[in-house]
Amino acid sequence: MKHAPLVDQLINAFTCLPGVGPRSAQRMAYSLLDRGREQGRRLAEALQAAMDGVEHCARCRNYAEAELCPVCEDPKRDASLVCIVSTPADVLAFEQSGEYRGQYFVLMGELSPLDGIGPRELGLDVLEQRLREGQINELILATGTTVEGEATAHYVLDLAQETGVRVSRIAQGVPMGGDLEFVDGATLAQALRGRRLFE
Repeated sequence: MKHAPLVDQLINAFTCLPGVGPRSAQRMAYSLLDRGREQGRRLAEALQAAMDGVEHCARCRNYAEAELCPVCEDPKRDASLVCIVSTPADVLAFEQSGEYRGQYFVLMGELSPLDGIGPRELGLDVLEQRLREGQINELILATGTTVEGEATAHYVLDLAQETGVRVSRIAQGVPMGGDLEFVDGATLAQALRGRRLFE
């Protein structure tokens, strides 16, 4: 079926989102055009505002509307403790836990030379500068357990060791409420290696 050019343009625009193929994009476009025109206008306004007003925090690289993000601006956060995460979604996950009161450094990805993602693309030169300033006492590595995540963690470890900053890694293994019979061998092995005293 041939669409009007504006409908085609709307459908194609939705396909830029991860996980949205042509059929899903078509459903979204039809939904907005059929009965969601006001929501569509609000979506367009929010997209325009975000594209024009959201940048990266100068200190941690998270999304920000000013030079610093709300976490870096908060004087109650512990600036000597920095958690290294891959994405802003990881920051949100930590914040929702309510357990972490330090700051972050958001890589916006992980090392992947085949995809052209090296240390500079992850802002590791910015992190190195922060480490050399001497305010950070500990880095917490919270990158993924993929090959890229592990390579990134080791690269950050090397940077930190050059400046004498202590490095820890978040625990990995069996999830809360998980039954051991459903846990894969690699995860269980990691949980065994990362065990600690029961208090």
